Amino acid sequence: MAEYNPQLIEQKWQKHWEDSCAFEVVEDISRPKFYCLVMFAYPSGHAHVGHVRNYMIGDVIARVKRMQGYNVLHPFGWDAFGLPAENAAIKHDTHPEVWTLDNIAHMKGQLKRLGISYAWEREFATCERDYYKWNQWLFLKMYERGLAYRKYSMVNWCPGCLTVLANEQVVEGACWRCSTEVTTRDLEQWFLKITQYAGELLKGLDGLNDWPAKVLTMQRNWIGRSEGVRLRFSIVAITGSTVPDVEVFTTRLDTIYGASFVLLSPEHPLVDQFARESAEPDEFLARINRFCNQDRMARRTGQVDKEGFDTGRLAVNPFTGREVPVWVANFVLAEYGTGAVMGVPAHDQRDFEFATKYGLPIQVVIQPKSRTLSGGINSPEILTEAYDDPGVLINSGEFCGLSTHEALNRMAIEVEEREIGCREVQFRLKDWGISRQRYWGTPIPIVYCDECGLKAVPYEDLPVELPPLTGFSGRGNSSLKQVSDFVETTCPSCGGHAKRETDTMDTFVDSSWYFYRYCDPTNDALPFDRSKVEYWAPIDFYSGGVEHAILHLIYSRFFCRVFRDLGMVSHDEPFSRLLTQGMVLRNGTVMSKSMGNVVDPDDMLSKYGADALRLYEMFVAPPEKEIEWTDAGLEGSSRFLFRVWRLVTSLCERIKLVDVPVDQLADFTDKERALRRKTHSTIQRISLSLDPRVHLNTVVSALMELVNELYAFCEESGLKTKARHFKTADDLSVGDRTVKLTEAAVLKEAIEALVLMLAPFTPHLAEELWERLGHRDGVTKGGWPSFDLDVARQDEIIVPIQINGKVRVRMKTSAGTSDETLRTLALDDPQVRAYTDGKNVERVVVAGGKLVSIVVK
Repeated sequence: MAEYNPQLIEQKWQKHWEDSCAFEVVEDISRPKFYCLVMFAYPSGHAHVGHVRNYMIGDVIARVKRMQGYNVLHPFGWDAFGLPAENAAIKHDTHPEVWTLDNIAHMKGQLKRLGISYAWEREFATCERDYYKWNQWLFLKMYERGLAYRKYSMVNWCPGCLTVLANEQVVEGACWRCSTEVTTRDLEQWFLKITQYAGELLKGLDGLNDWPAKVLTMQRNWIGRSEGVRLRFSIVAITGSTVPDVEVFTTRLDTIYGASFVLLSPEHPLVDQFARESAEPDEFLARINRFCNQDRMARRTGQVDKEGFDTGRLAVNPFTGREVPVWVANFVLAEYGTGAVMGVPAHDQRDFEFATKYGLPIQVVIQPKSRTLSGGINSPEILTEAYDDPGVLINSGEFCGLSTHEALNRMAIEVEEREIGCREVQFRLKDWGISRQRYWGTPIPIVYCDECGLKAVPYEDLPVELPPLTGFSGRGNSSLKQVSDFVETTCPSCGGHAKRETDTMDTFVDSSWYFYRYCDPTNDALPFDRSKVEYWAPIDFYSGGVEHAILHLIYSRFFCRVFRDLGMVSHDEPFSRLLTQGMVLRNGTVMSKSMGNVVDPDDMLSKYGADALRLYEMFVAPPEKEIEWTDAGLEGSSRFLFRVWRLVTSLCERIKLVDVPVDQLADFTDKERALRRKTHSTIQRISLSLDPRVHLNTVVSALMELVNELYAFCEESGLKTKARHFKTADDLSVGDRTVKLTEAAVLKEAIEALVLMLAPFTPHLAEELWERLGHRDGVTKGGWPSFDLDVARQDEIIVPIQINGKVRVRMKTSAGTSDETLRTLALDDPQVRAYTDGKNVERVVVAGGKLVSIVVK
């Protein structure tokens, strides 16, 4: 093959890798392990070049680690259940299973053509019964421990997907998948008690030093720990009515004397009673319903126009004894705190805006410490916004004069002594609602017996299989309710008539532990064997989209701890290092089918080959940054690979005959030493860019520089970089002249290092060139090239010489010259002497071999 034919080379090596099971691994305690994982794919269609960038990043890391001697697990599978596949199947009038499996087959072919080095023997799809059986097994384990439970709750409802959404799946008031505006419903749902681990999940973030700071911040904010007091306000009774106290949660008990109203969420349980007992119940309920249907995210963030109305009821401030009005407000949510808050408008901005709008009382009770009691912000009339910083209490009875810190503690003690509340830690994080009213998901292993009530399916009866469904439309409350053979069953306890649960699990259950299943994918007795997971886990390098920061990544951390408490793993965190890759843009927007701006990798592979595509996507930007797709950039990468091919194939027949290690030779010319220096400094630079930085784009830049240096060396030496055939092994000439041994050895060192370092990025080309260089065992066996610091160090350096603070001379000298010698050389330099002759040299300072400063008078 005289010319570079990427498609032919890529087919050759992909077949070789598959036939030799090149990337399959087993546990080996004699070698260091490295678990490299990319978030698995959702097969809702064909992959585009935006999707595959992440897989390429993971593959580069996996290939580097193999070359460095690690036992590398690099698996792949398919996140195959869930709404997108079901919605796509409805749109295309097909069954979700058919749609999903067809897409998996196509996407798998794309990944193989890209040369991604996956351990395909470990592949699975989450829609397979052998996988989702263990979702059900884990659900039952959680149910036994009180971590899975059922309750009525106000839930997020997507009218487009016809299912419940977790809070994390509502983005700016809309469904995270279909962008339909989310409403609310009161439904009986299954929940996983993630809040039991809220404190631990928050604390664990402190140890994740190799996670992006923005992801840690997002998780901390979502978990949202607050220390405060749960406090009861009694409701003033009306004739013929009994009303329980209203509980509020506050982190600012020090402001209690300024609490001039109570706000209830529209969903608060007392609201219905207040509506029934009001003079105009219908109007009352209409107002409530309007608030409930407002944009939920806007309500959550307080970005709605703050609205409310007076319920006509009064509550008693437990510290002042004053009666305060009870209102309903649209910015108060049932799922946060207690669904009720005390309004302190002087010291909370949202309360201030609300009180100002509706003319509610404003009472100042905190002033800055820098002000005297008489000169402080004692009058609400002077307030233009709430004062919410710490300070000193005023207008607060016996607590006047205390700092906010002192008051918080003393008031909390009084609350507990009077038994009107208690100290409490609350979290923004809420339990995870996993019930989905859809077909394409894991059936929840629960039955409802006419006699025994709710019963768990016995472990030995797992899996509860998802039944075939003909005439699939996805419409209606729950598709599984329409399958009588599935619904009708017998009770595992009494044998009597029972009905199955027809909700399926949120697809994020599937992805919350799949990384453990890769360690033991064929186990039919347990989700995985502990000893195998103990060898491979935690994952050393995990890559995926930042959009999963408060979804998949929190859920996976939760599941890890559940498995730990089940005695199945010994670690607390599943992912040691996380990289969140940037999106691929085209025409300024994120590449997506809906935008009509996708680039099909199949087209690029046919035109340029896999290696050019891989190199381009790694070169154009750092992995965590967005990239703007251009065909011209891909063409540039392709041209570079043709240059590499031409360079190596023109020299390989000569340099592969060199059998003397270059470090055993001497008498190098200046050009040869310069090339060696470039080779070793490039290896050093690239090794640091790969670990710990993962600056893949700078690696490619460094490789391009080395190729340029090699071409320049060949041109200066009169070597023709053109492919040719040698007649015999003794033919030592390239072009029209004989090659010196040192020259050939230096070229061999540089070219072999180049090919080895290219291998993670352009594996097919590297394998072919490595073979042509005379190696039979493949580039992985070639290992990662090492560098010699002494060789990489510059032979000569330029040292600036300052005279009275100004650089007057730049002196060339050998690297590593001692400070004393530099002092002597500087004073003897003719250009320096022009400034010093006839003058008094008062001081000479040499700064670490990099600068000489001379002071003369």
